[in-house]
Amino acid sequence: MKTQYVLHGWHLSYFSGKLRAYMRYKGLDFEDRPVNAYNLTVKIPKKTGATVMPVVETQQGEWLQDTTSTIEWLEQRHAEPSITPDGPVQQIAAMLIEAWADEWWVPIAMHYRWSYPENYALFEQDAGEALLPYAPKFLRNRLVEKSVAGKLRGYLSAVGVVPEQQALMESWTENMLDTLDQHFSQHHYLLGGRPSVADFALVGPMYGHLNRDPMPKRELLDVRPHLQAWVDRVHGGEPATGDWLPNDALPASLAPLFTALFAEFMPMVEQIAQQVRVYVAENKAKAGDRIPRSLPEIRFPMAAGHYSRMAMPYTLWMVQRVRDHYAALTSDQQMAVDEWLQSQQQPAFAQMELGPTLQRRALATRLA
Repeated sequence: MKTQYVLHGWHLSYFSGKLRAYMRYKGLDFEDRPVNAYNLTVKIPKKTGATVMPVVETQQGEWLQDTTSTIEWLEQRHAEPSITPDGPVQQIAAMLIEAWADEWWVPIAMHYRWSYPENYALFEQDAGEALLPYAPKFLRNRLVEKSVAGKLRGYLSAVGVVPEQQALMESWTENMLDTLDQHFSQHHYLLGGRPSVADFALVGPMYGHLNRDPMPKRELLDVRPHLQAWVDRVHGGEPATGDWLPNDALPASLAPLFTALFAEFMPMVEQIAQQVRVYVAENKAKAGDRIPRSLPEIRFPMAAGHYSRMAMPYTLWMVQRVRDHYAALTSDQQMAVDEWLQSQQQPAFAQMELGPTLQRRALATRLA
């Protein structure tokens, strides 16, 4: 292994874009290696306990899985340039946006990829060349359909990508992309002139799906030049020339984003927490017990309507991480965060109903 790290991922992968953008920005010594069939089906599951990408392999033989945990691990070893703002409000806001970008955008990215057949050819080409680079095209396409595409399409209904919700999803997406395009006409990054973990998380769906698949690239990104420039800047790992906004301020242009986060995403998290509580009670679960990857369907606000999908406990774990970060702040810092939450008509973290505490292991969560 000639480099310090190997990033095993695909350019069409949602979370590979997040991790690649981060590693480029940090200037890490890494090889960007496409995941082949052997690594995907044999080596990665053996090393991480899950059939998943991206993963990071280190020179010491460690295999890191889960982008949130991997970035946290890398930050401890490569402190500069830091992606963590100094102010507590910006810290909490960045972590909440990361959770929102990682979890809320999954159905949207999957819808725009799999609901429009013109996108399939690029997926077949990219995935096939990665999995079996020297095989005939018909064999590559057969493997892609059997081992990847078919499985991904099988997840669509679980995350709510069904015909009756398509118009709601697309209306929401157009409005949010307009907000982001307007914001990036004023700021280089989400929190000012320097990227945080929020930028790397949000570039995941933007680069891997909306910026590369032909239909969303043409209809969503090409017509929003400021958003497109941000995607290129973040995924390209451009060095920052500015800083986060002074005085721990949040950009006024992100007000619609935070409105959506607190009015839509957090109610979804609360519904997930309720489903976890029910599961724990009905199954008399104890510390260390595995929680299913999905629980019964939940319904929550989205734009002017409501959205339905299966509850995913992993999302709850993501938000519990933010709560834990808040708990480690000083009392003055917590007060500043509480004032911001109050301005958003939200309770303080101490009053939020975030269910039983979870731990992550591979792709699953377990009761702490």
